[in-house]
Amino acid sequence: MSLTVIELENMEFQAFHGCYELERQVGNRFQVSVRIEAELGEAADSDRIERTINYLDVFETVREQMDIPSHILEHVAGRIAGRIRERFPQSVRVRVKVSKMAPPLGGKIEKVSVTLEKQREEKGC
Repeated sequence: MSLTVIELENMEFQAFHGCYELERQVGNRFQVSVRIEAELGEAADSDRIERTINYLDVFETVREQMDIPSHILEHVAGRIAGRIRERFPQSVRVRVKVSKMAPPLGGKIEKVSVTLEKQREEKGC
């Protein structure tokens, strides 16, 4: 089995995730990166888009999940990874990194990030 890696890097969203009420009212800027390892040999051989994972569909999946407010980034990343795995069954492993830019921590900080990975469970005999 050969794997193809698809990456969408540093997608930006305005969203309303956070523990504090003000964060959920005002929102913040977030970056999301997704890495998908998938079995896409048929796409590589056939040059047919329906045999691959469409980048636009991945982006839309991320945007849908970013529109759902959450208290913690772990939950956001988990939802994104889970939904990508559901929508694209040819994915073997999905890694999602969600970064909150300039978080309100009382000092100068570029971002805080959470990275979560989900992979297909191997079926036994």
